[in-house]
Amino acid sequence: MSQYFSVHSETPQKRLIQQAADIILQGGVVVYPTDSGYAIGCRIGEKNAMERICRIRNIDKDHNFTLMCRDLSELSTYARVDNQAFRLLKNNTPGAYTFILKGTKEVPKRLLNPKRKTIGIRVSDDPIVMALLEALGEPLMSTSLILDDNDFAESDPHEIRERLERQVDLIIDGDHRGEEQTTVIDLADDEVRVARPGAGDISPFVDY
Repeated sequence: MSQYFSVHSETPQKRLIQQAADIILQGGVVVYPTDSGYAIGCRIGEKNAMERICRIRNIDKDHNFTLMCRDLSELSTYARVDNQAFRLLKNNTPGAYTFILKGTKEVPKRLLNPKRKTIGIRVSDDPIVMALLEALGEPLMSTSLILDDNDFAESDPHEIRERLERQVDLIIDGDHRGEEQTTVIDLADDEVRVARPGAGDISPFVDY
């Protein structure tokens, strides 16, 4: 049975956030709320936890995983960012975007797209996400919690609990969330490409 924490969406309880971070640091799999539905994640270096996530999501090694980062300085440790990409990131983070970038040697190979050697990067302004990442002190390996043949991320924490309470270590209930996924911006090949429109405004990227 997983643990289930009801966390305030605007002012997360520090005690619960620290307990959640401890579970993740010990190798646990967590379901947590973001500004674009619920996500499922684990510590970057935890191979077993990543394999569990792949089974739950029914995804393979070619899936584009995302690192949820606290800020741009943390992001630059894990992704190669040229001047143009940095300006775009600075002007549009935090926000409902996932940026596809070439990964650095700090990213385990199993997290990189095997063909392009890329990784997704996110900086969210959601209070629960920010508090959790601050307590962790490192990025969270993450992917949207999309179950079965759904097109959108799960939004109801109670339904998530019914379905996954025996498969994950922790579910963070941050109330109902929107289902729309992030806008994906591909910056990996020295060009700017909107790979998937979503919750983030695409207008800052269409003129490049």
